[in-house]
Amino acid sequence: MHSRFDAILPAPFGKVGVRTGGDMIREIVYLPGSVPPVAPASAVARRLARQLEAYYADPDAPLDVPLAPAGTDFQRRVWRAIAAVPRGKVTTYGAMAREIASVPRAVGQACGSNAFPLVIPCHRVVSAGGLGGFAHHSEDGFLLDTKRWLLRHEGVMLI
Repeated sequence: MHSRFDAILPAPFGKVGVRTGGDMIREIVYLPGSVPPVAPASAVARRLARQLEAYYADPDAPLDVPLAPAGTDFQRRVWRAIAAVPRGKVTTYGAMAREIASVPRAVGQACGSNAFPLVIPCHRVVSAGGLGGFAHHSEDGFLLDTKRWLLRHEGVMLI
């Protein structure tokens, strides 16, 4: 079922599935803890695994693996804005929309389509009234618990 990943890495909130292409990360996917791990099959996946371990120990550890080109022009514009949100801070979909001359729903859709969560920290974008959604999910469950864990880990206390 999950053999399509080049690595499935342990995480404090579950697992992280990684797809690579050449010497770049093509996609990062949050997976439940019940998914069996898969050792990294490439140098770039091993590099990401080391960086994620460092991040889980220290939220200030950098995540700077090479990312394969992905997304539309608009999505990449949103992702650049997300990447500028510092650790320990959050922004809202509305504030980000105003910053890039868009609308909150479009920003939320681009956040949910982020192929590189953690490296592009979309968990740092929240709704004006609280946590907001995560990876196109808005109901409580594994993915929103992951967003809560990441925000707490980075020193943001929300819901």
